[in-house]
Amino acid sequence: MSLFERINERQGGVERPVAPAQPPHSAPPEPPRIAPSEPQPADPDTGEAAPAAPVAPADPFAAPGSGGAPETADPRRAPVFGDVGSDPYVGPIEAGLPSTAVAATRRLDPAIGALRHRIHQLLIDELGPLLFDRSLTEDELQRRVQEQLHSALAAEQAPLSAADKAQLIQDVADDILGYGPIDQVLRDDDVSEVMVNGPHDVFVERNGKLSRDPSVRFLDADHVRRVIDKIVSQVGRRIDESTPMVDARLPDGSRVNAVVAPLAIGGPFLTIRKFSADPLQVEDLIRFGSLDPRSARFLEACIVGRLNVIVSGGTGTGKTTLLNVLSSFIPSDERIITVEDAKELQLHQEHVLSLESRPPNVEGRGEVTIRDLVKNTLRMRPDRIVVGECRSGEALDMLQAMNTGHDGSLTTVHANSPRDTLSRLETLVLMAGFDLPVRAIREQMASAVDLIVQLTRLSDGTRRVTHITEVQGMEGDVITLQDVFLFDFSAGVDPDGRFLGQLQPTGVRPKFAEKLADRGLHLGPEIFTATAPTAGINR
Repeated sequence: MSLFERINERQGGVERPVAPAQPPHSAPPEPPRIAPSEPQPADPDTGEAAPAAPVAPADPFAAPGSGGAPETADPRRAPVFGDVGSDPYVGPIEAGLPSTAVAATRRLDPAIGALRHRIHQLLIDELGPLLFDRSLTEDELQRRVQEQLHSALAAEQAPLSAADKAQLIQDVADDILGYGPIDQVLRDDDVSEVMVNGPHDVFVERNGKLSRDPSVRFLDADHVRRVIDKIVSQVGRRIDESTPMVDARLPDGSRVNAVVAPLAIGGPFLTIRKFSADPLQVEDLIRFGSLDPRSARFLEACIVGRLNVIVSGGTGTGKTTLLNVLSSFIPSDERIITVEDAKELQLHQEHVLSLESRPPNVEGRGEVTIRDLVKNTLRMRPDRIVVGECRSGEALDMLQAMNTGHDGSLTTVHANSPRDTLSRLETLVLMAGFDLPVRAIREQMASAVDLIVQLTRLSDGTRRVTHITEVQGMEGDVITLQDVFLFDFSAGVDPDGRFLGQLQPTGVRPKFAEKLADRGLHLGPEIFTATAPTAGINR
């Protein structure tokens, strides 16, 4: 059965001749009405035959207002496009939906979905290797895809409206050149995270707030799976029933996690943490309120002065973004080696080497862990070691590197406070498989780590640095911490619920200020002068 016949069957078996070519910018064609000679369905309440519908105008495709019989809608006839609202291509089901969801509703039409799938496969067969030809520029490839799309659509002779045709071309182009329906939100600078919970269940995070996006819908679970396969294959990884979870990245560094069956119930699930093509700088963090000028100057001095810094925070608090900003303070004449699960850091210094871990292959071999890479960096003559995140036994190797002449190292840890960061590090070191005494681990941490920068995602959706804390040393069996800057929660919130507080110095000068002074980095008293009655806590 052809596409035209399927559409007619869905619309009640009405025969609709192919419309002649319409002049540009002409009014949308008027669909034909059911002739009065056709039998009408019986009224379910009275059992009597319904009155005949008005006779269609002489020209079945005449524009509204061009003459013919008056338009009177028959509620009993099968719905056709053009019945509801001022848009002649919005059907009864779409009426009442938000305008952003109308295109997604049309996209779910079975006939249009089948046409889309056929054209998609035709383009893959026709273009083939050209889609992966790196010698073609992006504009040239896009031009060829658009030409082939219009040619394939013309060959189908499908009775589609101009709006449906344009949407179909855009959808297939996104599938071929990009990542399908999520392409539009990936191009949105206000979106920081995309979460696909199923074919028709997509959430996005805008300005720190989570919301469902009704304009983004996939055809089915297989459509989601094709997008996932395309993403992971670009970085040499795979996802299937034997390895149903994968971490990957987009070409711009955005972090990707995918889970498929049998682990994903109702999935597949796809989560993308977007990173800006233009990385945030320290000025941006000051403008957003995450830092203030004094704390930014203080952190810059700590990085240039080769202090070992740990950035801690919960999930989605901006640890990688802050680590990227702190890494930008590293002098350009130093050799920097980054170690990550999936490459996310965007450093612009001249001498940067990036290492990325590798999962095992289908035979369970060939895995290269973060810990293996950290050990290997020690043989690569690094001036700075930057580890994207410590999640396991690599924390022990990182502490040893910090204690053996690799000053100025940076890493991140998942923790909710500076004190929790030390407890978390202690646990990660024990995961290395060595039965070390707890006191020995704490002595290593107190000696290796100089500064902890704590990030928190507040209830208003903003991400703020809430603690900048010095690790002073050991007192008995306890590591002593001293807050240098604290976020002022006592300032309250504005009428919109946004926190008014800022990062304030506690008035305490850190002990490592003398070490910085010996390296020519003098921090004036104005940096540590408290401007609010906020006292540091010596824990």
